[in-house]
Amino acid sequence: MSRLLDFYRGSSPDVEGRTHQEILDWPDDDLEMVHDYIQWLFPLPEPSQYNPDAPILTPTDLTAFRSDPALRANLRKSFDRILIFLGLTLVGTEVANGPNFQQRALDIWAAPNHNWLRVTRILRSLSLLGLGSEAAALLKWLDATYSSRRFPITVETFQYWEGAINATEV
Repeated sequence: MSRLLDFYRGSSPDVEGRTHQEILDWPDDDLEMVHDYIQWLFPLPEPSQYNPDAPILTPTDLTAFRSDPALRANLRKSFDRILIFLGLTLVGTEVANGPNFQQRALDIWAAPNHNWLRVTRILRSLSLLGLGSEAAALLKWLDATYSSRRFPITVETFQYWEGAINATEV
């Protein structure tokens, strides 16, 4: 059995003893300061260079997420929570500035930082695991933000984000 699938089903914690729901319940400050949870919420098929204990998405995991609505529902909960952390929200099928956008903008969007790397991971993980429409909605918001030049998002950064959403296979 997969430790990642058990984590997402709520039957097992991550390697630090934290459950999926416990991480989702963290305040934004914890999500900012702790760096080893994002790989559990948004797994990828390659090892993390920052977290050697992170799960590695396998073809079996991929098939399970794509075929199990409960796993995708919990992934959607992860996405909804990380949007709040980013100062965003999902309104229907569109990502928009959330009620806390101004409060979060300085930490998240005002300058390049580790959260921009997290965005790349989120886009790719969502695309791989069956939430491509959610990834596309986030990329649409990122595109509008990039095009407005409101924040110092570089061409290279935006290209990484675009490339991440095209991931469909492990």
